[in-house]
Amino acid sequence: MSAVHLQRKDIVLVCVHCGAELPYERPLAACPHCGESVLKARYDLDTLRRSGWIDKIRLRERGLWRYHELLPLFDTENIVSMGEGGTPLIHARNLGNMLGLKYLYIKDERQGPTASFKDRQASVAISVMREQGIREAVVASTGNVAISYSAFAARANIKIWAFLTSMVPGEKMREVAIYGGEVIKVTGTYDQTKVVANSFAKSKDLYVDRGIKSIAAVESMKTMAFEIAEQLNWRAPDWFIQAVSGGMGPIGVAKGFEELKIMGLIDKIPALGVIQSSGCAPMVHAFKQGRRVATPVEEPQTVIATLSTGDPGRGYELLFDLLTQNGGTMEDATDEEAFNTTKLLARTEGLSVEPATAVAFAGLIKLARRGIIKPNEMVVINCSGHTFPVEKQILGDQYAHQVDVSAQTGRVSLPTEGLLSALQRMESQVRKVVVIEDNPDAGRLIERILRAQGNLEVHVANGGAEGVLLVERIKPDVVITDLMMPDIDGFRVINAIKSDPRTADIPIIVLTAKELTVQEREWLSGQIESLLQKGSFMDEELLKSIIDAIH
Repeated sequence: MSAVHLQRKDIVLVCVHCGAELPYERPLAACPHCGESVLKARYDLDTLRRSGWIDKIRLRERGLWRYHELLPLFDTENIVSMGEGGTPLIHARNLGNMLGLKYLYIKDERQGPTASFKDRQASVAISVMREQGIREAVVASTGNVAISYSAFAARANIKIWAFLTSMVPGEKMREVAIYGGEVIKVTGTYDQTKVVANSFAKSKDLYVDRGIKSIAAVESMKTMAFEIAEQLNWRAPDWFIQAVSGGMGPIGVAKGFEELKIMGLIDKIPALGVIQSSGCAPMVHAFKQGRRVATPVEEPQTVIATLSTGDPGRGYELLFDLLTQNGGTMEDATDEEAFNTTKLLARTEGLSVEPATAVAFAGLIKLARRGIIKPNEMVVINCSGHTFPVEKQILGDQYAHQVDVSAQTGRVSLPTEGLLSALQRMESQVRKVVVIEDNPDAGRLIERILRAQGNLEVHVANGGAEGVLLVERIKPDVVITDLMMPDIDGFRVINAIKSDPRTADIPIIVLTAKELTVQEREWLSGQIESLLQKGSFMDEELLKSIIDAIH
């Protein structure tokens, strides 16, 4: 990219409290008029639109800096880049089929230089530091920010003091150190870590990165919105979903969509789905009570360090206002739900994600089941980082099934408990399975899971009417059926099977994304062997349900 020198008058800082407008010349800690710590950058969007900006960016290489006119940097010679941004937007068809969402897309931020969406923040923040002549800075982090800042700072010859909570895995701390960052491990919460970092910066008169209160950090997140809209042929999705700690990502993304709307490039701003870990969800609790100010969580009860901000401060207030204006909701998910979802996403879409991203997907599943997100709505979810090996809670030590035959002689016999035994029983007692599913992709997915468990004869029927006829014809050992089908729904399928003496004894397992009413659950009771929610069942669970059904 050739150097572009921007005029300082192109960027104005607006105080969100008193509305004062200030020329942007350097990062400001607060409004000089009222002391407000949150300032928003404003650009001359009308002039930019009339200058043919859209045509210009089409000629530029992919990446965050193709949108440099809308970032708080005056001279592109100061850009510190490693190819961040420009990440793919992946249509998640398998998971979408399981959830009944036709237009589910994943913004794959794992493909950044340090495998995190924080690379966007680091690139812009470090570039601004370089332009302002800052040679040493302090940052408080739960891991990813410190890694990204240290990597980009190394390229800019800027020294980073990284204050990390003791919850951060040692491997992440070592990665920060490899890039040359000075690691300070604080035994305490993330909020306490920020206090220590700020005190240190003040004592040494060092620049401190202010996170959500930093112009560069929030502005960097806009570029996700720009890319998403461009990848969707200048269209905004109906929903943007992300797991949050402080909330900077969705706040920046919403600002990006707002600027595109002002320029007439899109017609709406997406609703926000803000997801938090149940063990540290001050935003969710406040939002569900209709309160604009969140009560801090003093002792987070989550092992997911990146989401353990107990006091969201102004971030929650800004998000509350955005959800009130543009629509959206907040939801929480447990660590267990997140770790189960990690496996689900890997096995349906081939994506290995960090626990914080799994929290976002677990929240998405809940919103889809409850009908808050509609089947035909377009959803984009931020896949913020790659699975980190030290997060053993994801799989524990049970990712492989061990067979110890070292002490045996002669003929080898396999253990008779656990999964291997279940497979043996399944292979000996279940030979034929009928899957009734009107969505061909979902049907193929279930067939793939079943065939992976043993030498099974799997028949897939496209819809309820075809399924009833197939069951009558081949008399399977187990029937697996969806409930929501256009021709004959699952309730009528079950009734047809159970009312025919020839098929009445065949076990039935129901897979559904539908949130069942009390009456529907009562009707199913005694009619089926097992009820599994689409989006939460794993292949082991499905296998166990089949085993239980035939006993």
